[in-house]
Amino acid sequence: MASIQQELQASISFRSQLDEFSGSRSISCALRYHPHLMPYTLRKATLADRPAIEQLIAASARGLSREDYSDRQIEGAIKTVFGVDTNLILDGTYFVADNDGELIGCGGWSKRKTLFGGDQYASRDAGELDPKTEAAKIRAFFIHPEHARKGIARAVLDRCEAEAKSAGFQSLELMSTLPGIKLYEACGYRGDDRVELDVGEGAVIELAPMRKELR
Repeated sequence: MASIQQELQASISFRSQLDEFSGSRSISCALRYHPHLMPYTLRKATLADRPAIEQLIAASARGLSREDYSDRQIEGAIKTVFGVDTNLILDGTYFVADNDGELIGCGGWSKRKTLFGGDQYASRDAGELDPKTEAAKIRAFFIHPEHARKGIARAVLDRCEAEAKSAGFQSLELMSTLPGIKLYEACGYRGDDRVELDVGEGAVIELAPMRKELR
């Protein structure tokens, strides 16, 4: 059981997140769906976080995707697609949930045309989007298996949506893995189509393009 000091620290950290969301479409998707306080700080990622983010991504993919993808599909995706996009860090639009030095979640948004994929993914376009006519991208959400379903992803998503809206974007697009669909649907994203992505050595994974209009 957490000590009084830990609970106080968690409350302060979570309150600071809610303050950033004040005046947005709602107080917080995270608060609506998971009102329990978590002892973490939501902050912008730095280049120094890259190794820890890579480890987090691999742990998340291996621990949370097995109901939808085989081991071969997961390992192929980690090798060819899932990974850190350095542009997001440099742009200041990628965030990590930091639990006393341990990264337990990550995710971001992008003003660039690339829809998904880390630095190792070949099909990328770093050109900037036009907020008046194009949708911002929600990118690379991963949660550590031990901290799944605790509201972390929703808190990061709220932060991303608020910043994209402040930057003038009127809509958002993403490419969801199958395990992520329920989260995005719960937060207002829609998309019935499925696409297949080659992740090497004959393995293919199914993904879901989704979209949301900002209000």
